[in-house]
Amino acid sequence: MVDSLLKRNPKTHPQLDFPDYKSSILRAPKNKKIFFSSTTSEMSGPIFNKNKIGKLDNDLTLNFSKNNTLPVGHKIIVYGILSDQFSNPIDGALIEIWQANSAGKYLHQNDKNIAPIDPNFSGCGRSITSSKGYYEFITIQPGPYPYPNRGIEWRPMHIHFSVFGKSFGQRLITQMYFEGDPLINLCPMINSIPDEKARKSLISTLDTSQSNKKKLLAYKFDIILRGTNQTYFENKKEGL
Repeated sequence: MVDSLLKRNPKTHPQLDFPDYKSSILRAPKNKKIFFSSTTSEMSGPIFNKNKIGKLDNDLTLNFSKNNTLPVGHKIIVYGILSDQFSNPIDGALIEIWQANSAGKYLHQNDKNIAPIDPNFSGCGRSITSSKGYYEFITIQPGPYPYPNRGIEWRPMHIHFSVFGKSFGQRLITQMYFEGDPLINLCPMINSIPDEKARKSLISTLDTSQSNKKKLLAYKFDIILRGTNQTYFENKKEGL
């Protein structure tokens, strides 16, 4: 982990108060950031291992279901490889995801979307990467949803990803979008990222070979932690 937080790169990261994304103007900090060295509490923490992962933690279609009732929506596979800039796989990393249900509704009290909550879907899951950096989730394809921005605009289908390193202080956050979704190019949140390559790193690809083998649509989303081909992360330019 880097010794201190890295400064924002304006060529890659969006400006904090992006006019087309209305909420960013209200949320953007007014004072300059303070950069400080990491302490022991940030550098140390619990060691993640497969013994702490439940059997259904990576299956969002079953880990919250009542009496094995499947949630509403299109069942899909999301998988990929977590690696560094030299294509070396990252073993034992904790990956967590959260998402809206098929109607575009989060299981959260502050979600004001009028779409229904699915009683058999929490929208949360976690997985530990294998020795080859592999992770996999079975889930429901999330729906797009409206949000107030310059009137009403729509967020594309997406899944939030959190990648932990060796402690809670080593955490990277990003979002995965779905190849072919026409709402991607219309989303002010995505368009606030000035670098086209960084935007493309957030889009998963439809893998028909896996789809045909498992009879579920499969989307491949590789996560690269560092280097020129790294995945774009919301909270830090560089990787773990």
